[in-house]
Amino acid sequence: MSPYTGELTVFRRRMQRLLRRMGRPDVPQMLQQANQLMASEDYAGAAEAFKELAGRAEEQFPQRAPFLFMEAGRAAILSGQTEIGVAHLRRGLTIFASQGRIHRMKAFGQRAIKELTARNLNAEADEIASVLGGNDQKEIPTERLTVPRRPMLPTHCPSCGAVIRSYEIEWLDEFTAECDYCGSPIRGTS
Repeated sequence: MSPYTGELTVFRRRMQRLLRRMGRPDVPQMLQQANQLMASEDYAGAAEAFKELAGRAEEQFPQRAPFLFMEAGRAAILSGQTEIGVAHLRRGLTIFASQGRIHRMKAFGQRAIKELTARNLNAEADEIASVLGGNDQKEIPTERLTVPRRPMLPTHCPSCGAVIRSYEIEWLDEFTAECDYCGSPIRGTS
């Protein structure tokens, strides 16, 4: 065995570790904690954590901000802070619209309306519906595309613990989706 074989093996291992790290972005510990608070039904704590994360994301990661505001709103409503929750929902939907992500805005807005209606918060559901209605003219009509059959995703993001909803998530390719909250790639299984 030549002395270069050992060095080559060490180099390969380092490169594999580097590639693994590049494929999975650093996930803020606060995001993991916020998702754990939601899972343990500490909705008030989760609402505060998601609100803080959303505020930070507006400056540094604007593509993540609307998802964080939506989750902050959901957590606040579940904790009984309906007015604050609806304000966060409105903020998240408005950011989606300003970024031209109308499809995402509608998907998250419709889910919010269903959840509000299920809690008999009909006036709040109407308020969210008006936000959606006010942004309809920004969408360019397109033909209805057939949705390709996708692999099964885990129920939670392996990196940050966020709930994964396969009908709302963005796909990077045929087999890989991206977590809306932390940006980690999530591989599906057949």
